[in-house]
Amino acid sequence: MKRDFLDLSSLTAAELDGLLRLAMRLKAELKSGLEHPYLRGRTLAMIFQKPSLRTRITFETGMAQLGGHAIYLAPQDIGIGERESAKDVARNLSRWVDLIMIRTFAHATCVELAREAAVPVINGLTDLLHPCQLLADLLTLRERLGALRKLKIAFVGDGFNLANSWIEAATMAHFELRVACPAGYDPELSFQSRLRNLQGGLLTHDPVAAVRDADVVYTDTWTSMGQEREAAKRRRDFKDFQVNRALMGHARPEAVVMHCLPAHRGEEITDEVIDGPFSVVLDQAENRLHAQKAVMVWLLRPEILTHQAPAANDSL
Repeated sequence: MKRDFLDLSSLTAAELDGLLRLAMRLKAELKSGLEHPYLRGRTLAMIFQKPSLRTRITFETGMAQLGGHAIYLAPQDIGIGERESAKDVARNLSRWVDLIMIRTFAHATCVELAREAAVPVINGLTDLLHPCQLLADLLTLRERLGALRKLKIAFVGDGFNLANSWIEAATMAHFELRVACPAGYDPELSFQSRLRNLQGGLLTHDPVAAVRDADVVYTDTWTSMGQEREAAKRRRDFKDFQVNRALMGHARPEAVVMHCLPAHRGEEITDEVIDGPFSVVLDQAENRLHAQKAVMVWLLRPEILTHQAPAANDSL
Protein backbone atom coordinates (compact mmCIF):
# COMPACT_ATOMS: atom_id res chain seq x y z
CA MET A 1 0.00 0.00 0.00
CA LYS A 2 1.47 3.35 -1.03
CA ARG A 3 1.89 6.18 1.44
CA ASP A 4 1.62 9.92 0.76
CA PHE A 5 2.91 12.90 2.72
CA LEU A 6 0.07 15.42 2.59
CA ASP A 7 -0.05 16.50 6.24
CA LEU A 8 1.41 15.71 9.64
CA SER A 9 -1.84 14.37 11.10
CA SER A 10 -1.66 11.18 9.05
CA LEU A 11 1.64 10.25 10.72
CA THR A 12 1.94 8.36 13.96
CA ALA A 13 4.11 9.88 16.68
CA ALA A 14 6.62 7.09 16.05
CA GLU A 15 6.73 7.92 12.33
CA LEU A 16 7.24 11.63 13.02
CA ASP A 17 10.05 10.83 15.43
CA GLY A 18 11.52 8.38 12.92
CA LEU A 19 11.48 10.97 10.14
CA LEU A 20 13.27 13.49 12.35
CA ARG A 21 15.90 10.94 13.35
CA LEU A 22 16.37 9.86 9.72
CA ALA A 23 16.77 13.50 8.66
CA MET A 24 19.44 13.99 11.34
CA ARG A 25 21.22 10.85 10.16
CA LEU A 26 21.14 11.91 6.49
CA LYS A 27 22.40 15.36 7.47
CA ALA A 28 25.28 13.89 9.47
CA GLU A 29 26.21 11.55 6.61
CA LEU A 30 26.21 14.43 4.14
CA LYS A 31 28.38 16.59 6.40
CA SER A 32 30.86 13.75 6.81
CA GLY A 33 31.09 13.19 3.06
CA LEU A 34 29.34 9.82 3.17
CA GLU A 35 27.22 9.21 0.07
CA HIS A 36 23.74 7.75 0.55
CA PRO A 37 22.26 6.90 -2.88
CA TYR A 38 19.15 5.24 -1.44
CA LEU A 39 17.03 6.38 -4.38
CA ARG A 40 19.42 5.59 -7.24
CA GLY A 41 17.50 5.37 -10.50
CA ARG A 42 14.32 6.94 -9.05
CA THR A 43 12.63 10.02 -10.52
CA LEU A 44 10.72 12.82 -8.79
CA ALA A 45 8.23 15.00 -10.71
CA MET A 46 7.90 18.48 -9.15
CA ILE A 47 4.67 20.32 -10.00
CA PHE A 48 4.81 24.04 -9.22
CA GLN A 49 1.73 26.24 -9.38
CA LYS A 50 3.38 28.52 -6.81
CA PRO A 51 7.04 29.45 -7.34
CA SER A 52 9.62 28.88 -4.62
CA LEU A 53 13.37 29.23 -4.06
CA ARG A 54 13.68 26.82 -1.13
CA THR A 55 11.18 24.16 -2.24
CA ARG A 56 12.62 23.73 -5.72
CA ILE A 57 16.30 23.79 -4.76
CA THR A 58 15.96 21.51 -1.74
CA PHE A 59 13.87 18.87 -3.48
CA GLU A 60 16.01 18.90 -6.61
CA THR A 61 19.30 18.86 -4.70
CA GLY A 62 17.99 16.29 -2.25
CA MET A 63 16.96 13.89 -4.99
CA ALA A 64 20.38 14.27 -6.64
CA GLN A 65 22.15 13.54 -3.34
CA LEU A 66 20.00 10.42 -2.94
CA GLY A 67 21.11 9.23 -6.37
CA GLY A 68 17.87 10.03 -8.19
CA HIS A 69 16.66 12.65 -10.64
CA ALA A 70 14.10 15.48 -10.35
CA ILE A 71 12.02 17.06 -13.13
CA TYR A 72 10.73 20.62 -12.68
CA LEU A 73 7.25 21.29 -14.08
CA ALA A 74 6.34 24.99 -14.17
CA PRO A 75 2.70 26.19 -14.14
CA GLN A 76 2.67 26.64 -17.91
CA ASP A 77 4.01 23.12 -18.48
CA ILE A 78 0.88 21.38 -17.22
CA GLY A 79 -1.92 23.81 -16.39
CA ILE A 80 -3.23 21.31 -13.86
CA GLY A 81 -6.99 21.72 -13.41
CA GLU A 82 -7.22 23.89 -16.54
CA ARG A 83 -5.39 22.39 -19.51
CA GLU A 84 -5.49 18.93 -17.95
CA SER A 85 -7.31 17.50 -14.95
CA ALA A 86 -5.47 16.51 -11.78
CA LYS A 87 -6.77 12.98 -12.35
CA ASP A 88 -5.18 12.70 -15.81
CA VAL A 89 -1.93 14.32 -14.63
CA ALA A 90 -1.69 11.84 -11.75
CA ARG A 91 -2.38 8.79 -13.92
CA ASN A 92 0.10 9.84 -16.60
CA LEU A 93 2.91 10.75 -14.23
CA SER A 94 2.44 7.45 -12.41
CA ARG A 95 3.49 5.64 -15.60
CA TRP A 96 6.80 7.50 -15.79
CA VAL A 97 8.03 8.61 -12.34
CA ASP A 98 8.38 7.15 -8.87
CA LEU A 99 7.35 10.14 -6.79
CA ILE A 100 5.37 13.38 -7.21
CA MET A 101 5.68 16.65 -5.28
CA ILE A 102 3.13 19.43 -5.78
CA ARG A 103 3.20 23.05 -4.59
CA THR A 104 -0.21 24.53 -5.27
CA PHE A 105 -3.09 26.70 -4.05
CA ALA A 106 -6.10 24.47 -3.35
CA HIS A 107 -5.47 21.61 -0.93
CA ALA A 108 -8.16 19.66 -2.79
CA THR A 109 -5.87 19.55 -5.84
CA CYS A 110 -3.16 17.90 -3.78
CA VAL A 111 -5.62 15.41 -2.29
CA GLU A 112 -7.05 14.51 -5.71
CA LEU A 113 -3.57 14.04 -7.16
CA ALA A 114 -2.69 11.67 -4.32
CA ARG A 115 -5.97 9.76 -4.68
CA GLU A 116 -5.46 9.18 -8.41
CA ALA A 117 -1.69 8.60 -8.47
CA ALA A 118 -0.25 5.12 -8.20
CA VAL A 119 2.97 6.60 -6.75
CA PRO A 120 3.48 8.59 -3.52
CA VAL A 121 2.59 12.29 -3.50
CA ILE A 122 4.22 14.96 -1.32
CA ASN A 123 2.49 18.19 -0.33
CA GLY A 124 5.12 20.87 -1.04
CA LEU A 125 2.63 23.54 0.13
CA THR A 126 -1.06 24.29 -0.21
CA ASP A 127 -3.19 27.12 1.13
CA LEU A 128 -4.24 24.80 3.96
CA LEU A 129 -1.00 23.14 5.10
CA HIS A 130 2.79 23.21 4.75
CA PRO A 131 4.03 19.93 6.28
CA CYS A 132 7.48 19.98 4.66
CA GLN A 133 8.27 23.31 6.29
CA LEU A 134 7.05 22.08 9.67
CA LEU A 135 9.19 18.97 9.51
CA ALA A 136 12.24 21.16 8.84
CA ASP A 137 11.20 23.49 11.67
CA LEU A 138 10.82 20.63 14.15
CA LEU A 139 14.21 19.28 13.08
CA THR A 140 15.74 22.71 13.70
CA LEU A 141 14.21 22.97 17.17
CA ARG A 142 15.24 19.46 18.12
CA GLU A 143 18.83 20.20 17.12
CA ARG A 144 18.85 23.53 18.95
CA LEU A 145 16.65 22.94 22.02
CA GLY A 146 16.21 19.19 22.45
CA ALA A 147 12.90 17.55 23.35
CA LEU A 148 9.99 19.29 21.63
CA ARG A 149 7.42 18.49 24.32
CA LYS A 150 9.12 20.86 26.78
CA LEU A 151 8.80 23.95 24.58
CA LYS A 152 6.52 26.97 24.63
CA ILE A 153 6.08 28.12 21.04
CA ALA A 154 4.40 31.35 19.92
CA PHE A 155 3.15 31.79 16.35
CA VAL A 156 2.49 35.47 15.56
CA GLY A 157 0.82 36.41 12.29
CA ASP A 158 -1.68 35.06 9.79
CA GLY A 159 -3.72 31.98 10.71
CA PHE A 160 -2.96 30.47 7.32
CA ASN A 161 -1.21 27.26 6.25
CA LEU A 162 1.80 27.57 8.58
CA ALA A 163 -0.40 28.17 11.62
CA ASN A 164 -2.51 25.13 10.71
CA SER A 165 0.56 22.94 10.37
CA TRP A 166 1.91 24.18 13.71
CA ILE A 167 -1.37 23.11 15.31
CA GLU A 168 -0.96 19.67 13.73
CA ALA A 169 2.58 19.44 15.07
CA ALA A 170 1.56 20.48 18.59
CA THR A 171 -1.16 17.83 18.60
CA MET A 172 1.47 15.17 17.92
CA ALA A 173 4.51 16.42 19.86
CA HIS A 174 2.54 17.89 22.82
CA PHE A 175 4.40 21.18 23.15
CA GLU A 176 2.64 24.35 24.31
CA LEU A 177 1.44 26.42 21.35
CA ARG A 178 0.07 29.97 21.43
CA VAL A 179 -1.24 31.45 18.17
CA ALA A 180 -1.75 35.23 17.91
CA CYS A 181 -3.61 36.59 14.87
CA PRO A 182 -5.50 39.80 14.19
CA ALA A 183 -9.29 39.45 14.42
CA GLY A 184 -10.56 37.98 11.17
CA TYR A 185 -7.32 36.14 10.39
CA ASP A 186 -7.69 33.16 12.72
CA PRO A 187 -6.96 29.60 11.56
CA GLU A 188 -9.71 27.54 9.95
CA LEU A 189 -12.43 26.54 12.45
CA SER A 190 -11.41 22.87 12.65
CA PHE A 191 -7.84 23.90 13.52
CA GLN A 192 -9.08 26.43 16.09
CA SER A 193 -10.95 23.60 17.78
CA ARG A 194 -7.88 21.40 17.79
CA LEU A 195 -5.77 24.19 19.28
CA ARG A 196 -8.26 24.88 22.08
CA ASN A 197 -8.31 21.17 22.96
CA LEU A 198 -4.53 21.11 23.40
CA GLN A 199 -3.09 21.37 26.87
CA GLY A 200 -1.50 24.82 26.90
CA GLY A 201 -3.08 25.72 23.56
CA LEU A 202 -4.05 29.37 23.15
CA LEU A 203 -5.66 31.37 20.35
CA THR A 204 -5.47 35.10 20.99
CA HIS A 205 -5.58 38.48 19.28
CA ASP A 206 -2.87 39.77 21.64
CA PRO A 207 0.70 39.06 20.43
CA VAL A 208 2.16 39.90 23.84
CA ALA A 209 0.02 37.22 25.49
CA ALA A 210 1.27 34.67 22.97
CA VAL A 211 4.95 35.59 23.26
CA ARG A 212 5.16 35.95 27.05
CA ASP A 213 7.89 33.58 28.35
CA ALA A 214 8.01 31.71 25.02
CA ASP A 215 11.03 29.61 24.06
CA VAL A 216 10.32 30.09 20.35
CA VAL A 217 8.75 32.96 18.42
CA TYR A 218 7.66 32.17 14.86
CA THR A 219 6.28 34.45 12.19
CA ASP A 220 5.46 34.34 8.49
CA THR A 221 4.65 36.84 5.76
CA TRP A 222 1.41 38.77 6.20
CA THR A 223 0.56 38.44 2.50
CA SER A 224 0.94 35.01 0.93
CA MET A 225 0.91 34.19 -2.77
CA GLY A 226 -2.55 34.73 -4.16
CA GLN A 227 -3.34 37.46 -1.62
CA GLU A 228 -1.42 40.30 -3.26
CA ARG A 229 -4.53 42.44 -3.80
CA GLU A 230 -5.04 42.45 -0.02
CA ALA A 231 -1.50 43.57 0.77
CA ALA A 232 -2.26 47.18 1.78
CA LYS A 233 -5.18 46.16 4.01
CA ARG A 234 -3.15 43.37 5.57
CA ARG A 235 -0.31 45.75 6.44
CA ARG A 236 -2.82 47.90 8.33
CA ASP A 237 -4.50 44.95 10.05
CA PHE A 238 -1.23 43.31 11.09
CA LYS A 239 0.72 46.43 12.13
CA ASP A 240 0.64 45.48 15.84
CA PHE A 241 1.86 41.95 15.10
CA GLN A 242 5.39 42.75 13.96
CA VAL A 243 8.11 40.63 15.58
CA ASN A 244 10.51 43.32 16.75
CA ARG A 245 12.75 44.03 19.72
CA ALA A 246 9.85 45.26 21.85
CA LEU A 247 7.76 42.13 21.28
CA MET A 248 10.75 39.84 21.80
CA GLY A 249 11.26 41.54 25.15
CA HIS A 250 8.28 39.57 26.45
CA ALA A 251 9.77 36.19 25.45
CA ARG A 252 12.49 34.32 27.31
CA PRO A 253 15.85 36.13 27.08
CA GLU A 254 17.32 33.55 24.70
CA ALA A 255 14.14 32.74 22.78
CA VAL A 256 14.71 31.35 19.29
CA VAL A 257 13.34 33.36 16.37
CA MET A 258 11.94 31.51 13.35
CA HIS A 259 10.61 32.50 9.93
CA CYS A 260 9.93 30.15 7.00
CA LEU A 261 11.02 32.76 4.39
CA PRO A 262 10.71 34.68 2.17
CA ALA A 263 10.58 37.55 4.66
CA HIS A 264 9.19 41.01 4.05
CA ARG A 265 11.71 42.82 6.23
CA GLY A 266 10.24 45.78 8.05
CA GLU A 267 6.74 44.28 7.89
CA GLU A 268 6.25 41.04 9.86
CA ILE A 269 9.81 41.12 11.25
CA THR A 270 12.60 43.66 11.66
CA ASP A 271 16.16 43.33 10.41
CA GLU A 272 17.64 43.36 13.90
CA VAL A 273 15.51 40.37 14.92
CA ILE A 274 15.78 38.22 11.80
CA ASP A 275 19.55 38.87 11.61
CA GLY A 276 20.01 38.70 15.37
CA PRO A 277 21.94 36.12 17.42
CA PHE A 278 18.88 34.00 18.23
CA SER A 279 17.54 33.75 14.69
CA VAL A 280 17.59 30.25 13.18
CA VAL A 281 15.97 31.11 9.85
CA LEU A 282 18.93 29.89 7.79
CA ASP A 283 19.06 26.66 9.80
CA GLN A 284 15.37 26.18 8.95
CA ALA A 285 16.07 26.79 5.28
CA GLU A 286 18.97 24.33 5.26
CA ASN A 287 16.93 21.72 7.08
CA ARG A 288 14.30 21.73 4.34
CA LEU A 289 16.89 19.73 2.39
CA HIS A 290 17.46 17.11 5.07
CA ALA A 291 13.84 16.79 6.19
CA GLN A 292 12.55 16.35 2.64
CA LYS A 293 15.22 13.79 1.86
CA ALA A 294 13.96 11.82 4.85
CA VAL A 295 10.38 12.02 3.53
CA MET A 296 11.39 10.81 0.07
CA VAL A 297 13.41 7.92 1.49
CA TRP A 298 10.53 6.96 3.79
CA LEU A 299 8.01 6.95 0.95
CA LEU A 300 10.14 4.91 -1.46
CA ARG A 301 12.36 2.90 0.93
CA PRO A 302 10.28 2.57 4.13
CA GLU A 303 12.44 -0.28 5.39
CA ILE A 304 15.25 2.23 6.01
CA LEU A 305 13.07 4.06 8.52
CA THR A 306 11.82 0.89 10.22
CA HIS A 307 15.34 -0.53 10.51
CA GLN A 308 16.56 2.41 12.57
CA ALA A 309 17.44 1.77 16.18
CA PRO A 310 14.31 2.11 18.36
CA ALA A 311 13.82 5.45 20.07
CA ALA A 312 12.67 6.13 23.60
CA ASN A 313 8.90 6.41 23.94
CA ASP A 314 9.16 10.08 24.88
CA SER A 315 11.77 11.02 22.28
CA LEU A 316 9.65 13.79 20.74
